[in-house]
Formats: sequence, structure tokens, C-alpha cells
Amino acid sequence: MNTAMNTDLTVAAWPGLTPRLLRSAATPESLEDYRGAGGYRPVPDPAALLDEIARAGVLGRGGAAFPMAVKLTTVRDASLRGRDTVLVANGEEGEPASVKDRWLLRHRPHLVLDGLRLAARVIGARHAHVYVSDGRAAQAVAAALDEVGADGLDGVTVGIRTVPPGYVAGEETAAVRAINGGPAKPTDKPPRPFEQGVGGLPTVVSNVETLANLPFLVAHGVTAYREAGTQRSPGTFLATLTGGGRGPGLYELPFGVSMADVLRLHGIPLDRVRGALMGGYFAGLLDRRVLDCTVDHDSLRAHGSGLGCGAVSVLTDECPVAVGAAVLGYYDRENAGQCGSCFNGTAAMAAAAAALRDGVASAEDLERLQRWSVVLRGRGACATLDAATNIAASMLAMFTDDVARHLDGRCPTCAVAAYTAPRPFEVEAL
Repeated sequence: MNTAMNTDLTVAAWPGLTPRLLRSAATPESLEDYRGAGGYRPVPDPAALLDEIARAGVLGRGGAAFPMAVKLTTVRDASLRGRDTVLVANGEEGEPASVKDRWLLRHRPHLVLDGLRLAARVIGARHAHVYVSDGRAAQAVAAALDEVGADGLDGVTVGIRTVPPGYVAGEETAAVRAINGGPAKPTDKPPRPFEQGVGGLPTVVSNVETLANLPFLVAHGVTAYREAGTQRSPGTFLATLTGGGRGPGLYELPFGVSMADVLRLHGIPLDRVRGALMGGYFAGLLDRRVLDCTVDHDSLRAHGSGLGCGAVSVLTDECPVAVGAAVLGYYDRENAGQCGSCFNGTAAMAAAAAALRDGVASAEDLERLQRWSVVLRGRGACATLDAATNIAASMLAMFTDDVARHLDGRCPTCAVAAYTAPRPFEVEAL
């Protein structure tokens, strides 16, 4: 599939790759089209399917890259002991710079529901939920459910839970809490959802892109699944690209391709790249060394960063200090307001970063920001505070010259117009 345009969003697969997740049509895929392409195949033996998922090395696509087979095994074991179990397809795309989950749910709802059906069979779940904040995604899923019916999902009943969008709303315990009737905010752990989730039952919460990988695996097998990607990051994934003076792009990529080649594919001149905001907002800032990376978990970890949800925002004209301050300001506004260490910590870091951006920070402010980026890590109920510390720490470590200019109050970029977007690199067009 070559490049297609969807409003202002470029949608394309890596050159030479037969797409597994994307499709070129602009309208939602119908049940007839999906079945005609081989969808909703008979479910293999659950134990055999779980073994295939393990051998394929399917990793979670929601951000943590947790092995899917491990997550499924824990809840399957509870089912084998006689417990009822639940599956949640998490499509609440809390990262403003990501668009993949909304696209899948709006355009390929049957692919997601097919993956849900397969995962539910593995864990013995008879009830599942699709958890979203995007109204059009919810409508597309509802229409697909009407088309396929419960029989088409092998008797699995599926509910749709729609919540207001929010950064913390996509966290797995927030999803469980919302489906249980509470606010879409994280809870303390333990218990984790696999121990006590929806209705108090063992629950798998899986990102919709993760589930969407299963139909290809069932149709083509482990060897074909692993033909793309690397040994430790097999398969393909959906990457959202923003920034770089270009409109947003959604690309299906094999793990392990060159980041420089990906940016070229999107039309970004490499000589203009100052760095990138990685993994949505979670994995921090990376300087021009981003061009030396391959797009897989191992390479990015080795560079002190991460892939997260697959969103990469490229900095060209933007000052990285101003971008870091904008993201920290977002965390100050978007945290759940439940953990003192988080709402106080994000506020303090945001204020210090804003002072640095504005050229009025002192050396003591900088020292405090550095200290907070270390001591606040791991202190919240969810990963929001960790994400904020990642931003602060990477900004200070990766962009020392820019930080020094701001400390002296002489950043030429910010003197003209500082970057102050409330939701940096947000993807709105779809």
C-alpha cells in the first residue's frame, strides 16, 4: 500500500511492506470486506494459540511493551481454576501526540474485535469491554458489533464504555475503575487488574493495537509474524509522526528500521532535526542522536529513551527547553490530582521549567529541577509522575547548551516566540 491521505493525516505502510494493520480505504471496513480478506477465522485451540502468541513474541503496543503471552497466561490460569474472567480492549488514547488507536477503531473495528475474540478465547472470558474516549471510535465499534453479532464473536458479549478524554484515563486501573462505575482515574496497586479487575474478576487490559496483531498471527503463523521486525521486537507497529514542519503521519513500520529513514519517508529534512519528543510524552526528549537509532525497544533504551506508544514528535524550529516546559505544564494540568507527590511534584517541575523557558530561572531553580527529576521517580500510583521526571531529566541531560542559554536569558528561538502549546504536537486531524 502506498501513501493515502485522510483529511490532513498521511497514512502509509513502510515501502515494500504488505500492511497487516493499515488499509487504504478511507471508510470503515465492513464485515463483508473483513471476512472476504480472511477475518474471523475459526479460533484455534486456546492453549495452542497462547503458545503461538508466546513464540511470536507479541509485545504490548500501549507503551510498556509487556509480553502479551505473560499477561494472558496469568488470567488464563485463573480461568482454569474456575474463575470468571474479563477482557478489556483499551482504546482510550490519552497521549495527545498519538492517533493509532483512534484510527484502528474508526477504520478497522472488525480487526480489533477479531483480536478481542481471540484473546477472550485464550483466557476463557465470556464478557469483554471496548474502552474509549473518542465518540467516532465508539460509533464505529457499535456499528461493527451490530454487524457481527454475539455469535460472530463466538458468544463473547461486548460492551462499550466511553469516558471523557484524559492523559490518566488510559491507565489500566483507570480503565477498570471507569468500567466499574467510578471515575477514569488510576487506583493504588496492588491489586492489579489481573488479580482483581472488572467486577472484581481477573481481567486482561490490552491495547487495541496489540489485539489487532492477533488475526494476522492466526492467519499466517509465527514464522510469518516474525518475518518483520527484530529478534527481540518482532512484527510491525503503528507509528504516529508529528512536528518537523509537516502534517501528522500514521505509518505501519517493521520494528528495527532506521529512524533517519522514517523521518525521510515523512519528508523531514534531517539537517533541520534538533531532536525529538519520544513515546508520546512518556519517554522524554532525545537530541540529534535520535537519527542514530533504529525504531525498536532495545535501540531506543540504549539511547536513554523509549518507543512507548509509537509516537515521535520531531523538533526542528522548536526550542527543546520550551517543548519540555510545555509538556511539564500539560502534566501539571492533566494529572489525576490524587497523589500528593504527583500533583505537587508536577506543579513544581512545571513552574521551574517555565521559569527556565522564560529566562528568569536561577541556578538554584535548575538544581531543584534536577533533584526532583530523580527523587520523584516511582512515587505516584501511576506512571504520570515518572513521565514528568523523564521529560525534566532528559531535557537537562540532552540539551545542556540550550539549558545554559536559557539560564543566561538569551535563547534566540524563544526570544522570537517561545513554544507554549497547551497540548504539544496534538493530532487532531483524522
